[in-house]
Amino acid sequence: MRARAATVGDLEDVFRGLSKRMSDEYVAAGKDSKSAYDNLMMNLKEGRAHALVEGDRTVAIIAWHEHADAADTLFAAQEDFFNAATVRFCKRHIRHVQALAGNLPIHSRSWLDRPEVAKWFRVIGYVDRGRENGATLFELPPAANG
Repeated sequence: MRARAATVGDLEDVFRGLSKRMSDEYVAAGKDSKSAYDNLMMNLKEGRAHALVEGDRTVAIIAWHEHADAADTLFAAQEDFFNAATVRFCKRHIRHVQALAGNLPIHSRSWLDRPEVAKWFRVIGYVDRGRENGATLFELPPAANG
């Protein structure tokens, strides 16, 4: 797996095969796939989105935006993204995103109570910061050498 700057085509490809778990997450967050697409598109146009590519297929998009004390992530993926190898890749890649965001803490949220999601975030290095606006807030602390 590798990451590169995302294109509009990447975003379209991911949403054409969007996983049900991502659709369910958006609904639980009070959004729909179109608003998630629009939010990702805005970050993509601002140069803050990466395509995660397996072979020659884009399987996920991660985007981020900084605010005063953290960088928030946005995410979309196809079902075959969700496996142990991609979690290991994301452990390295999220630190790269963090460096691009000025070594701010990274905030990611999950609105669904799925035990494997909490496990994946822990493996990547996130800390569960509790509930916020109906979601579990996961925080990746700044890199020690940042």
